[in-house]
Amino acid sequence: MKVAILGSSGAIGAACVNEVNRRYPHAEVHTFSRQNDADYRVDYDDETTLKTAAEAAFNGVPFDLVMVTTGVLHLGADIQPEKSLRDLSADKFHAIFAANTIFPALAAKHFLPLLHRDKRSVFAALSARVGSISDNRLGGWYAYRASKAALNMIIKNAAIEIERRHKQAIVVGLHPGTVDSDLSKPFQSNVQQNKLFTPAFSAASLLDVVDRLTPDDSGKCFAWDGQEIPA
Repeated sequence: MKVAILGSSGAIGAACVNEVNRRYPHAEVHTFSRQNDADYRVDYDDETTLKTAAEAAFNGVPFDLVMVTTGVLHLGADIQPEKSLRDLSADKFHAIFAANTIFPALAAKHFLPLLHRDKRSVFAALSARVGSISDNRLGGWYAYRASKAALNMIIKNAAIEIERRHKQAIVVGLHPGTVDSDLSKPFQSNVQQNKLFTPAFSAASLLDVVDRLTPDDSGKCFAWDGQEIPA
């Protein structure tokens, strides 16, 4: 089994690396991150580094699983989730979309062609329940919600395109739940205690979902508990 995990230095990404190694001890795992502790250092703002890393890790052997575990909700005091229209700015949208939409889209561009053509393989990117348009009851968080909704559309498009050449490939979004990480930390006071997951629990749950996926699931988004999230 050959696995690529992008964002391997983040809380969920690192937990996914650990869970893959535990679950599949003989797997060939390739890690990608902006940090130097990964197998391949990738600059998320430089597509060339992503292309070069993907080709180097591929080395003629297709991937069975590619997981994109990157994403941001806030970036310090200057970029926080918006509560109303008066909080919107172009800079916020650019920063949030770059991390949550553009980078996963470029990862799909460079990694989907490297999946198996003749057997089951999975490309999964971290999405979010708040990216569901039909499930939006509270409003707010404009840039984050919009970036995840856009990601879900990219996942759907990519699933349709890849199916033409990779009949058993599966392209999905995954909602990890609210995980105890830097991303959620400023907002954890509003989360029920039993709904704040450890990274290890979330990673194990996500891989349980991945293990159950079939090609009929391609193009959809699933939560940590296996429930499909509506568009």
